[in-house]
Amino acid sequence: MFNRLVRPNTTQRGTRRRTFAGAVALASVVVVAATTMSAGCADNAAAENEIVVTGSTTMLPIAEIAGEMFHDRYPDKKVLVSGLGSSAGIETVAAGSSDIGTSSRELKPAEEQLGLHDTPIAFDAIAVIVHPDNPIGEMTTDEVRAIFSGEIENWSELGGRDREIGLVNRDEASGTREAFRNIVMGDIPFDRTAAVLPGTGQVRSVVSNAPGAIGYISLGFVNDEVKAVTIDGVMPTAEAVVTGEYPVQRLLHFFTAGPPTGLAKEYIDFVLSTAVQDTIIQEAGFTPITGGER
Repeated sequence: MFNRLVRPNTTQRGTRRRTFAGAVALASVVVVAATTMSAGCADNAAAENEIVVTGSTTMLPIAEIAGEMFHDRYPDKKVLVSGLGSSAGIETVAAGSSDIGTSSRELKPAEEQLGLHDTPIAFDAIAVIVHPDNPIGEMTTDEVRAIFSGEIENWSELGGRDREIGLVNRDEASGTREAFRNIVMGDIPFDRTAAVLPGTGQVRSVVSNAPGAIGYISLGFVNDEVKAVTIDGVMPTAEAVVTGEYPVQRLLHFFTAGPPTGLAKEYIDFVLSTAVQDTIIQEAGFTPITGGER
């Protein structure tokens, strides 16, 4: 299915979307079940020795590896990490079923009333990605918006090959989707016929196997399987994020129910230390929060 993401006629598009949505829903149920089991440990564990971190799939590698490093340094302390999306992270920390909610987006107006404390831990760029064989390597923000709204449907409209554009989007729980919507789409709605996927890795995998596909992922997940395009003449790089030149960028957040205390504060302080900022953050393709003035 993923080898050719094309725009068929209306009936075919609807059929493919329903089939694909069913597969995604089934996968999501499995992930939800597994993560819910992990999150449940927060109620039963000794609060001094164990914390639960839930949320953004973009931030999952940071939280996991930093948690392993933290445990290596303090063997009697554990960090349980899971990823269901930024919205889930915010919801679980507000509900008290996790100690830290990770989010790759800002709080929505309604969430600002929850009394959560925000600790930014890194900068990130959202890269627009295409298949490596796609000759298109430059776009404007307006062109990207037109593609993801469905206004532009063929690569030939941008000077590329005569090939239908296969849209790959994230699910509504995704912080990456929300950030992309705020920065790029504004009030223009997404094309509802796009393939919708629950994770960054899935988006990258689909685009890497579909010559006509386009998606967006965290810069930290870009590899040689896909090609990041320049936006408004700027390539997504750590340097362009620090200077503010790259237009599609965001902060990555740790949210807690009030100012962090106890083990949660110890872990957050560790993530903000040079032991993580100068190693894991940079190796994961993100920009340290201590990377300089913006």
